[in-house]
Amino acid sequence: MFVCGWPITLVLFRLFGPATSFPFSTNTPAPPLSSQILPPSTFPSNHPSLPSSLTLSPPISGPKEPEERVHCPLTMSPSSLVVRFGDPVAVNCSLSETGSSLVLGWAVQQDFQQTTVDSFLVWTLDRMNSWNIEAVCFALLEVEGQCQMNLPATVYSPPDSVSISFVDHSGPMSEGRPYTLQCKVQNVAPVKNLTVTFYKGQTALGQQQSNNTNKKPVSETFTLDIRPSKEDDGVQFWCEAKLELGPEGPKPPPVVESQKLNAVVFFGPHLICPSKLKVKEGESFPCEVKGKPRPSVTWYRDGQVVALPAHSNRKHAGKYTIWTKGLGQKNFTVEVEVLSGRGTTNCYTTYIPVAVLFIQMIFRL
Repeated sequence: MFVCGWPITLVLFRLFGPATSFPFSTNTPAPPLSSQILPPSTFPSNHPSLPSSLTLSPPISGPKEPEERVHCPLTMSPSSLVVRFGDPVAVNCSLSETGSSLVLGWAVQQDFQQTTVDSFLVWTLDRMNSWNIEAVCFALLEVEGQCQMNLPATVYSPPDSVSISFVDHSGPMSEGRPYTLQCKVQNVAPVKNLTVTFYKGQTALGQQQSNNTNKKPVSETFTLDIRPSKEDDGVQFWCEAKLELGPEGPKPPPVVESQKLNAVVFFGPHLICPSKLKVKEGESFPCEVKGKPRPSVTWYRDGQVVALPAHSNRKHAGKYTIWTKGLGQKNFTVEVEVLSGRGTTNCYTTYIPVAVLFIQMIFRL
């Protein structure tokens, strides 16, 4: 076991090599957590020399699997870092076993920021200004030697804006034809954590994600193919972009919604009427032609333009052709059969006065 009184300067020289400048403005000692004491800023100089047989190598940020796994009694709080670009950072690295370490330190971006002989050390930044951060907490143990723990880090930025539109189309749509919705997301990071959802009203139409692994902000466009129906006339299409950053991320996750896109769908003409129609005498034909724009409708019988009867009778039976013109031109054929007996409406009209007269006669008796 090594003597804890060796000169710390020699330990640092063998451990770190020549000093390099740190790219962040965080070279000042980190403030302590509420329940901790700051490590000493100076170290004793009257300690015995470090044995010449001790050789140390600086920690590396990339993962490397040793032949024999070294017990590393390090813990981090938080265990992973999720920070918005420009926000402050504070991560505590501590030893879970006291009295086992000669040196504890943080290495960030391959430059060593801080070291201590205490059992904990807080790495802090006033402002996160890097999109690809690499931070490692390391320790020189008395028995096991050197060990380290990488800090998983995600630097994020919600989208600046989200918008929705149609690809190469503006104005009304026609039912049954293919169209492509596009959702544009501006300046988001990391885009691989982004989920884009398309909506029709409050109904989700589909979700999409990006395969882009760029950690810096990028802009991407997501598309969805649709075929509108007449029921879609007047609905609103929109999309939302959500950053899914895991359990260490903000709650709720950052979400940015697009504007609502009001859909206008041209459809028809559609004939609302059975092809074989049965009506009673005295009834009208319950036929209607719907469409947008409103179609013009002309009824033919035996090649002649006819008006629909308000009160049908036997002579109105036969084969009718309906010519319509709206979004397109369509012709329909309806065979009408008129049944004997008065229609419902006319029956009520006849029997009500008779019933009233009958009641009056009873009261006179």
